[in-house]
Parts: sequence; C-alpha cells; structure tokens
Amino acid sequence: MRPVAVVGPTGTGKSALALDLAERLGGEIVNADAMQLYRGMDIGTAKLPVTERRGIAHHQLDVLDVTQTATVGRYQSAATADVEAILARGAVPVIVGGSMLYVQSLLDDWAFPATDPEVRARWEARLAAVGVAALHQELASVDAEAAASILPTDGRRIVRALEVVELTGRPFAASAPTIGDPRWDTVIIGLDWETARLDERLRCRTDAMFDDGLVDEVGSLRDRGLREGVTASRALGYAQVLEALAAGGGDAAIAEAMERTFVGTRRYVRRQRSWFRRDHRIRWLDGSDAGNVAAALDIVRHVS
Repeated sequence: MRPVAVVGPTGTGKSALALDLAERLGGEIVNADAMQLYRGMDIGTAKLPVTERRGIAHHQLDVLDVTQTATVGRYQSAATADVEAILARGAVPVIVGGSMLYVQSLLDDWAFPATDPEVRARWEARLAAVGVAALHQELASVDAEAAASILPTDGRRIVRALEVVELTGRPFAASAPTIGDPRWDTVIIGLDWETARLDERLRCRTDAMFDDGLVDEVGSLRDRGLREGVTASRALGYAQVLEALAAGGGDAAIAEAMERTFVGTRRYVRRQRSWFRRDHRIRWLDGSDAGNVAAALDIVRHVS
C-alpha cells in the first residue's frame, strides 16, 4: 500500500482523520507539523496526547528540544527514513500536518540550494539592524511570492529566502521542485472547511488552549530556554505568550496574547490554503462532512 498524506490548514481535523485512516489501513503516523517536533510544546500545537493515539506508532513528534533549530532539511532526511522503514515493515505511512515546506520537501524530494555563510551573515546583520517586519518588506520587494508564504515574524526563513535569491538570482520559489508524481506514489488528501466556520473553530481552539494551560506551558518552557530558541520561540501562541509574560503576565496582557494568537492563526490558515490549493494532486474533502473517513478510504482505494 502506498503512503497517504493528510494535509490542509490548521484546525481542520487532520489528526483525527489521519488516526482513523491509520487504524483502518494498518498504518503508522509521520508528523509533518514543524512545531510538534518540539518536546513540551503540546497544548499550543494541539499535539495528541499519547493516551489518545490508539496505540498507533507516531514518528517525528518530540524529537527536538526548544533550544534546537528546526530545519526543513533535517526533517526531510529524518521523515524520509521513517516512511521507508514503515514501508519496509509492510505498514502504511500516514503523513499528517500543515507545515507547507515540510510537506513539500518530503513528498517532492526537494533539493535545497546551497548556503553561503558570508551572505547569510550579512542578511542576519540586516535583520538585526532593521527588524523582522522591515526585512519582510524587503523580501516582498524582490520576491512577493516568497514573502506571501513566509510569516512576517519568521526572521530565520526571511533571511534564508533573501540568501537564496541573492545566490541564485532567481525567486526563492524557483528552487522548489516542480509538482509532479509524489514520492512513493503517495495519495494526498486535503481537509478544509468553509472560511467562516473554520474561523469559528479557530476561535474555539485558541480559547481552549489558553483555558487548558498554554500560559503555564510557555512559562515552563521559558525556564528550559524557549526564549533563546530560534524557531520554537516564534511558534503561534508561544511567541505571543512570551511577550505577555515579559510584560508582566497580567490579565490584560494575556487577553491581548490570546487575541493576537487567534488573528495570527487565521492569517496563517490563509497562507496554508493558498499554498495547498495550488497542488493539483490533492483530493479535497469538506472537514464538516461526517463521512470523511469513508470518503478518504474510497480515495485511497480508487487511486490504489
């Protein structure tokens, strides 16, 4: 059986569908959510607790400390090894997540452009001098498509995109692979909701995370170096709570962090939707449809 990938925007129910598919197909889960790679980042990433994983093996969860830097290249190598090991065991890899570059790196065997320490250092110095928002605008002026796909708070990826543009003389996206046949002949299923309904889900999801202890989780991770983490500290929810705690952690600051988390998540969902909708290989399902599992199984069987 070929692998199955479940992709799409945040908050659409991908994890639940992936579990149902893994259970019925004899599969194992391979995570493709960049922030779920981090140990201890559970509430804010909606990571499924071990008790809710139905005894199904999960890979690429809790593999990094918050002080370590997550990279697409490291993920691609490790997740590729997981997928091929699962296939060798005669099981079905079920890849699930919404981190756009991580999904594409895995399914399209992305060969990443080389890096140049001097060029990278120059852009990092520029980031320190003008700030992340201004550097994001500079990226937009030379590569609007790259800027649209990178969060304006993600300084590391902005620097990388500018480095690639300078080194190659081409847009950052030009280094991406052409969308063709996915690796391992993977079946790709997308899950999405009508926009207004998904916004309601995101609001409820954000409120629940704060009610379930996100602030305490961030406080604990801060003591373990979260603030110094290059990628972990920028995760949605975590970045906003870190700022609130730095401002004293009062009720007003936390309420503002909650609102900014919701707004940031909604904005990120728009980027995810734009990215994934360009991929003609994805078979889309409506997340509100109670018959999603049967429909997904029909897709798998049809293309198999």
